[in-house]
Amino acid sequence: MRAAFEHATGLGEAARRAGELSARTVIFDVEPLVAYWNGTQETLDEGIALVLGEMAALPAVEVVCFSTNSPRRPSVAPSAVGVRVVYLASAGKPLRISSYQRFPRPGVVIGDQVATDGILARRLGYAFIQFRPPAGIPAGPRVMAVAGRLVRPLLFTKAN
Repeated sequence: MRAAFEHATGLGEAARRAGELSARTVIFDVEPLVAYWNGTQETLDEGIALVLGEMAALPAVEVVCFSTNSPRRPSVAPSAVGVRVVYLASAGKPLRISSYQRFPRPGVVIGDQVATDGILARRLGYAFIQFRPPAGIPAGPRVMAVAGRLVRPLLFTKAN
């Protein structure tokens, strides 16, 4: 069974759609929606706070997970009232899924890459909301985007 696939242009739109899907778990790829690839520690911490503020407005959300394949971490463990917050650095997406398997369903993965975030969503049985970053992304993510365009029709039902 192929999973749901949608596009979002920013955090507000992605959060709204996660709410419409009644997601109990929302997994965010850290780069570039929470903090840009070459951002500072301060921008990472601010991005996490901004995301948690958006998610706090969604009554169904029980778990917000920040997941990145990079080793970067926030300066303090993120938290929010009434929501379990998890931060996974060096997550090994999409190969390692054990850290996500006990999260409540239904869930949504929000990220920029079909080849990592999208496959993670598919493996977990979650919807995938693809964030389209602005121009000027690094070379590695550009190559991953090409790979993602090739596998997307095999994994997802439609693109909004």
